[in-house]
Amino acid sequence: MKQIPAFIKTVINSYSVLFFSQNRVLGIILLLVSFFNPVSGFAGLGCVVFSLLITKLLKQDGEHYRAGIYSFNSLLLGIAFGAFFQVNLIFISWLPVACFMVVLATIIISRRMEKAGLPILSLPFILIFWLVSLASNSIFNTGILQKSSSLLEEIYTGPGNLAGAEGYLATALPKLLSLFFRSLSAVLFQHNIIAGILIALGILVHSRIAFSLLIISFLTACGLNGITHTYPEGISYYHLGANLMMASMAIGSFFTIPSLRSYLLAILCIPLGFVLINALTTLMALHALPIFSLPFCVLNISLLYFLILIGHHPKLQLTTAQHYSPEKNLYHVLNLQNRLNDLKYIRLSLPFMGYWTVSQGYNGAITHKGEWGQALDFVITDDEQKTFQYPGTLPEHFYCFNKPVLACGDGVVELVVNHVEDNDISEENLKENWGNTVVIRHAEGLYSKLSHLKKNSIKVKPGDTVKQGDLLGFCGNSGRSPEPHLHFQLQATPYIGSKTLSYPFAYYFNKKDNQNSLESYTVPNENELISNPEINVSLKKAFDLQPGFVAKLIAENGATEEWEIFKDALNQSYIYSKTTGAVAYFINNGTMFYFTSFYGDKTSLLHYFYIAAYKVIFNDAGYIQASDEFPVSLTSNKLLLWLQDFTAPFYRFIGVKYKSGIQVKKAGLNIVSKQYQEIAGKTIPLAESTVFVDHGSLQAFIININGKHIEAQWSTEN
Repeated sequence: MKQIPAFIKTVINSYSVLFFSQNRVLGIILLLVSFFNPVSGFAGLGCVVFSLLITKLLKQDGEHYRAGIYSFNSLLLGIAFGAFFQVNLIFISWLPVACFMVVLATIIISRRMEKAGLPILSLPFILIFWLVSLASNSIFNTGILQKSSSLLEEIYTGPGNLAGAEGYLATALPKLLSLFFRSLSAVLFQHNIIAGILIALGILVHSRIAFSLLIISFLTACGLNGITHTYPEGISYYHLGANLMMASMAIGSFFTIPSLRSYLLAILCIPLGFVLINALTTLMALHALPIFSLPFCVLNISLLYFLILIGHHPKLQLTTAQHYSPEKNLYHVLNLQNRLNDLKYIRLSLPFMGYWTVSQGYNGAITHKGEWGQALDFVITDDEQKTFQYPGTLPEHFYCFNKPVLACGDGVVELVVNHVEDNDISEENLKENWGNTVVIRHAEGLYSKLSHLKKNSIKVKPGDTVKQGDLLGFCGNSGRSPEPHLHFQLQATPYIGSKTLSYPFAYYFNKKDNQNSLESYTVPNENELISNPEINVSLKKAFDLQPGFVAKLIAENGATEEWEIFKDALNQSYIYSKTTGAVAYFINNGTMFYFTSFYGDKTSLLHYFYIAAYKVIFNDAGYIQASDEFPVSLTSNKLLLWLQDFTAPFYRFIGVKYKSGIQVKKAGLNIVSKQYQEIAGKTIPLAESTVFVDHGSLQAFIININGKHIEAQWSTEN
């Protein structure tokens, strides 16, 4: 019985995906509108059900199946059959055959196109309908009869039925508005204003960005035609809707992340679409075949392939994680572009213990010049900013001399120099410039080099595998070093003397006015006093959620949720609620725990925990605060969110912020957090929460949000 709701959802998705959506409201509207022509409605629905059953029998019931990707071409075929052919026994006999051909074509074409990262769009429907049309017109008659010889042209220019409400709207509405609605209805092979109004409302509910692109592309097409007079009697509503408007909406908001550049690309589609419509119409007229949405397919596939070939561009990004919503795609990218540095970079830590001062930073005034400018020198200073204790005449007088030097990350030792004598103070060894040195390979094209180490202090040899924090040797005064210091640089090749590479440290404390601020994925500046973060072991252990970990949460009303930790195919960790089906992805990098995304039931305990523990730093200093930003969709003001959606590709005036800190208690630790909205400069509280930790484990959490008070206790299984 559980399979029936899932199947119904897939049927609705088969309709909504026509407009690149998974919105149920839009899907239901399209389903109902398709029955404005009852024959098309029944034929379309029958083809969807038939194709889903065939696809399931072929064991192709994965994500594409559930999203309607394998069935929407069958839907188009059924609707087109009902619009163009007379209903008789032959019609009923050939429709399932054609539908089966569409399913096969869909699977074959999609498998081939996926390898190039391209969509199939409506190509299977077009190809199979052409085959059926050619067969019906051949000397060996299949028995399928067109309703009239002019019907295929009527889809472009037909006046439609002007009786009743439709007739009233046709005369009462401005001509452009009537054309807009009829253009939308043409996607379902109709020319009905009421159908267009309903579809427009469904698209507006689905996406404000997509809706705005439909309007922009419609006005652009009409304006361009007014200038060029390409179509003296006006553009056909079918080509406006199924080709020009759909092409602009798809490339501007679905296949790319909505932005100013994507909108400009969508506008560019209009003149390109004019050329393709005219050229393909001339070509296909030789065989008396309608072009349907072929210009839309050619245009989007060509532009996508071009964008793939030229590679990533930060201002015109292809959609890599598809949420079937332009807003979700955009907000997801905006939220993660500054939060997922853990996936962009190899996590490197400072190569020492305790607090050291950056004595020379990138492009420093002494030796860090030109192609060797992205390097750092470190020393230890006292309260008076001196690097030595009196009299400072021997290396041993300097605080950093003979202090441990550590591996900044996991890797393999490539090169070691360990024999160079340490200099007397104020003297330099220019012949052996780098002195005693260790070079470590962390990844292909990423090496760290630590130089001026103490003679014979290096504890590793080439080929050794080291872990982050392992002892390499001790700070010295060898090479071009007038006084003890540690030289550190990243480089792309394993040789001593290699050019430097700009690369950030993952996390470190920057001490100012006796208080630490946590810096993440940045390069320290000259004169900054820095150290590796101090980690609270109990906090770190509490959030060490490994695959297989199972917990049951019990709410104060007695409701329970069971969670389990998994890793996906990309090795990303997530919490899965077996009770609600909700999923929350997270990262634990040893310094902090933070969530990256949430999918599913927003009334689940998992969603409330996602809000409460959005970011937690494993440090119990009261002044260390974790700050972050939620996806904009978390805002409680849905009307303002709709307004934000319209402007989001260009300007954003809503922010949803998060702050948390640690309170040390007699019995464990409390993670206290606040969630608030910033709307046009005004701060509005959203929620307050507390997560309780004791003996290295999560105990409970409390959250007050939108007038609700939620409490939950952990009952850990393992």
